[in-house]
Amino acid sequence: MQRLIRLIVILSCLYVSFCTPARAQDPLPAKSAAEILHALQKLKVLGSVLYVAAHPDDENQRLLAYFTGEEKFRAGYLSLTRGDGGQNLIGDEKGPLLGMLRTQELLAARRIDGAEQLFSRALDFGYSKHPDETLNVWNKEQVLADVVWAIRSFRPDVIITRFSPDRAGMTHGHHTTSAILAGEAFRLAGDPGAFPEQLKYTDVWQPKRILWNTWLPYRDPNYDFSQTLSVDIGIFNPLLGKSYGEIAAEARSMHKCQAFGAARLRGSSLEYLKHTAGELALQHPFEGVNTSWNRVKGGEEVEKWINMALADFDANAPRLIVPQLLAARQAMLQLPDGYWKQQKLKEVEQLIVYASGLWFEANSSQYGVANGDSVQLTFSALKRLPGRLALKGIELWMGNQPIELDIQKELTDNEIWQQKSTFLLQNMPVSQPYWLEKAGTKGMFEVADQRLIGQPESPPPLKARFEFEFGENQPVSMEVEVPVIHKYVDRAMGELYRPFVVLPALTTNIAENVYLFANDEPQNIHLLVKAHKHNLSGSLHIELPEGWQASPKEIPISFERAGDEKQYEVQVQPSSGQSEGKLRVTFSDGQATSSYSLTEIAYDHIPTQLIFNPAEAKVVRINLKKAGERIGYIMGSGDEIPACLRQVGYQVELLSDEEITRENLRKYDAVIAGIRVYNTNQRMPYLQQEIFEYVKEGGTYLVQYNTSYSISTEQPGPYPLRISRDRVAVEEAPVKILRPEHPVFNYPNKITEADFEGWVQERGLYFPNEWDERYEALTECNDPGESPKRGALLIAQLGKGYFIYTGFSWFRELPAGVPGAYRLFTNLISIGQSPDR
Repeated sequence: MQRLIRLIVILSCLYVSFCTPARAQDPLPAKSAAEILHALQKLKVLGSVLYVAAHPDDENQRLLAYFTGEEKFRAGYLSLTRGDGGQNLIGDEKGPLLGMLRTQELLAARRIDGAEQLFSRALDFGYSKHPDETLNVWNKEQVLADVVWAIRSFRPDVIITRFSPDRAGMTHGHHTTSAILAGEAFRLAGDPGAFPEQLKYTDVWQPKRILWNTWLPYRDPNYDFSQTLSVDIGIFNPLLGKSYGEIAAEARSMHKCQAFGAARLRGSSLEYLKHTAGELALQHPFEGVNTSWNRVKGGEEVEKWINMALADFDANAPRLIVPQLLAARQAMLQLPDGYWKQQKLKEVEQLIVYASGLWFEANSSQYGVANGDSVQLTFSALKRLPGRLALKGIELWMGNQPIELDIQKELTDNEIWQQKSTFLLQNMPVSQPYWLEKAGTKGMFEVADQRLIGQPESPPPLKARFEFEFGENQPVSMEVEVPVIHKYVDRAMGELYRPFVVLPALTTNIAENVYLFANDEPQNIHLLVKAHKHNLSGSLHIELPEGWQASPKEIPISFERAGDEKQYEVQVQPSSGQSEGKLRVTFSDGQATSSYSLTEIAYDHIPTQLIFNPAEAKVVRINLKKAGERIGYIMGSGDEIPACLRQVGYQVELLSDEEITRENLRKYDAVIAGIRVYNTNQRMPYLQQEIFEYVKEGGTYLVQYNTSYSISTEQPGPYPLRISRDRVAVEEAPVKILRPEHPVFNYPNKITEADFEGWVQERGLYFPNEWDERYEALTECNDPGESPKRGALLIAQLGKGYFIYTGFSWFRELPAGVPGAYRLFTNLISIGQSPDR
């Protein structure tokens, strides 16, 4: 029985290429004759490699493309995190939403370089300077178990790490930790006493060796190569029409939210792999690994048929090798159950589909349906090349429940067969990414189902299993599974696909994520309520912390059609004293109570993603005073601060380049440069001269953090200062106020060290570490064990006004509703109004 369970888990991987929403943009892409031949060559090779690192974009796409394309191995990238703690160049997604975006960018990259994608349960909590800190936040035992699980499930012959385990404190703590855990997992994966609960679903596995993808030979002319291999990844593949450097650049350019567009690399280029553990290889990373069908008992018969297919392959008629492929598949079915049997069955079945010119899909007329409503599906199949092909049946799987469709259809050359059917959706869970279904910790996602751990996405809620019959004299049946998708036409982009999802009956979107109450005055909270089910009625209930009041507390609602929206307004009266908590909106239809919001992540380079988090917002009552009203704001990348400032009563106007003139700026009490403006706006060196003239006349100019690379000017201030990579990653790190008497700490709010409590993710980043004596450093902070950093808040007087450079992470603290951050930021804005200026 245990062996059967393991086999079921392995079989579930057969549908990765055809049956995951990751392929939603093109669920069954056509393959050229060259691509079919390349896949046929790969069918002969039984080798696998797992690349391990910490984040999306840490992977070496050059090596992945080389291993999948040239060596024709199965390759995977295990990213310990989904990149939730990074920045976002193209939008305002942060935290888990950014993790969703970066997950999809990884999958887009894998569709180009040919590798597969895996994850652990670790959450990217932001920059970490040392693996000790990383493992203090992550649950080491759980992440280690996940790496062991990945090795046992993927069964790599060779593991390659992006980072060294021996560089603690010299690079990102997540980076070093990924190499440390990879090394420990390498030693444990073959031990049945390690994480024995996994052996219900898989077997132990011991890779041959583990290597470090080192960069040291580039820097050290005296480097010792005795334990380091070099691999030329610059080879040109004529079947693919590209070199692996070119393929890698296309894949890396999918990391768009990280601004990692890459130039295509052409010509010879070496990658270096240093021995870390296991058997030492002297010539090749797979030295001593049998990558032929001889590694599988009885595999010679399979290889015979593959060789015949290769010998008979005709680029003008790939369909002629279908009989050989069917014979190879039949030979595989006779093999003992095992990893390579199941992996190669998946590959040969894909090849049969492509070589026969077969196309099929299950398309929903809507992108999502709620339980209790019906979904209309169109099943289609097309035989585009000669040769007998019959459709013998379709099974629609709603979760774990199959529905049989009685279909017997001989397919006619190049004529589409279609059937429309309607099904009632019942008792299906709402489509939420599995790692977001439960609240985790600061460093870990909670995932209850062992079989889901490591998967890039949740399984599709609806799947269609087509049974086809090939041939005439000795027909062979084969089942192939695809996800139900929604296909639509965009007038600009053309035909597009997106995953089908199970919707909640109703979603409520609260207008803001955080509401700040600077006094006792009530605020009106706007709710956008959308029905996803026909004939829906019930009531909304408003929940608030103790001492807060809502009017009304309950709202009756009624909708006739799915898709209808209505807006409501609730007045919220804050508590009398400083406090914070959650505003939660629940929906009750008399039978069940739920709370869902709807967030859409939509970009051209990924399939549209929907997330259904609880309908909640943070409410914060703070004691806040402010001076000045009107702010000119130069928008940064993914910048939410203007909305935050409006919430506390500022009049914020977004400035275009043309509006940044000395005359126009005079009307503002302060001008603020958003996050990374000097990185994203190449005109800032010229525009800031106008702003400096405004400051000389008595204005205030506040510049938030910029990165030290790709900056438009070396001097983003009136006097010299140099931006460094200095940062304070521990958000609880004490902040020392160097000049408590300075107006910025006294007007209009009295600032103390207590105002630095409750900050999120980090103190700040990219602090200046050198500056002119005319700047005054007002704070000091540092991570544990490091020297004090004084570059987080610099102020200089320029003429009658003030220039402020601050690397504190306002872009995280203000959207998170941190009271002390608001009080200090308001003081910075107000410095020009201070009576003590």
